Amino acid sequence: MHLTDREQAMLSGDFGAGTALAMRIQQAIGEAFDAPRMVPVSRTHVALSNQDADLWFVEKLLDLGAHCRVAPTVNPGFDVEYFQNLDQVSSPDILQMKRTAQAYHDIGAILNYSCTPYLFDNIPRQGEVVAFSESSATPYVNSIYGARTNRESAQSALCAAITGLVPEYGLLRTHNRRAEVVVEVEARMDDGLAYQLLGYAVAPRIRNKIPVFTGLNTDISPEDLMNLGAELNTAGAVSMYHIVGLTPEAQTLDMALGRHEPQEVIHITQDDLDRVKQLNSKRSGPIDFVMLGCPHLSLRQLQTIAALLHGQTLKTELWLNTSASTRLIASRMGITQIIEQAGGHVLQDTCVDQPIWNHLAGKIGATDSLKCAYYTTRRSLGFSLGSIEACIEASLKGAIGE
Repeated sequence: MHLTDREQAMLSGDFGAGTALAMRIQQAIGEAFDAPRMVPVSRTHVALSNQDADLWFVEKLLDLGAHCRVAPTVNPGFDVEYFQNLDQVSSPDILQMKRTAQAYHDIGAILNYSCTPYLFDNIPRQGEVVAFSESSATPYVNSIYGARTNRESAQSALCAAITGLVPEYGLLRTHNRRAEVVVEVEARMDDGLAYQLLGYAVAPRIRNKIPVFTGLNTDISPEDLMNLGAELNTAGAVSMYHIVGLTPEAQTLDMALGRHEPQEVIHITQDDLDRVKQLNSKRSGPIDFVMLGCPHLSLRQLQTIAALLHGQTLKTELWLNTSASTRLIASRMGITQIIEQAGGHVLQDTCVDQPIWNHLAGKIGATDSLKCAYYTTRRSLGFSLGSIEACIEASLKGAIGE
């Protein structure tokens, strides 16, 4: 792989040991993928995990003097001030979150703690080369904005933030962005859950290839597009998709396919979606809690929830995850207060895959997110699936599907 004089100087340590380590990792990735050169990035997003390896890596780079040239936004951890007085969070977990927050602060990250930065505070333009990790972020910026990023890890995205560079391979190159599989959707796409189920149903069948969807309306909400990509990437490492007539690189089917014949055409029926729901959902009946916001809830979704809860009283715990920015606006609009008056919790800066849910272990909840149900198995949480509306109804009744 060709390196410029400046890039070679980075690798040789002229810009410090931290930059040299980051460049060495970037170079190795490039060589593994036969990248011909490095290219600059203008935006980055790091999916910090608040886990041992993540903390070890960022602190190692810090100790070597690294600092971000392209400040990344970061994924959620958890709000220490909110949780540190609750019994479900252990002191070691709180200490680790504080260390993680300090490390990302010191290395020069933007501490937004959101898995949906592409909706409001880190939005790339079409064709812009970026380095995004996070399972909903990568497909959204590639597919909906037409920006260019590979499926970065937290570590490689952080290296990109430090060097300002990424190796040019994969989805950064035009010929790798064309659709390979046509997905003809013949199911009822009448609520948000349907798009989650669609992504989860398609991913195993296309084996990491890029799909182009036909049969979908072109007035799909940003939230449904977000959830479609999140499930494609969670269930099958699919980092880009096209929708004919909607996404910028798929104004026509022929354009999406790059004027090639598809390798395969698959059909998704209502039976396919129903099967995914059945296989990934616990029993119907009584539930103990509802958890929504994986990826983070948008303001529009919080408005919907508040309208459903106005003047009502919940029978189960209700946990809603969103960004600090969205929660601030929701509070200004009185949305948070309506939800809290009903007995719900609107949390900022956190995620379903954080060590703050110990009191829910072994219990059955309801969620609209297959990603949530998948991730939280390691926390011993079980879920029945439903739309946001069905989940809120379940929280008011204390049961789902009855």
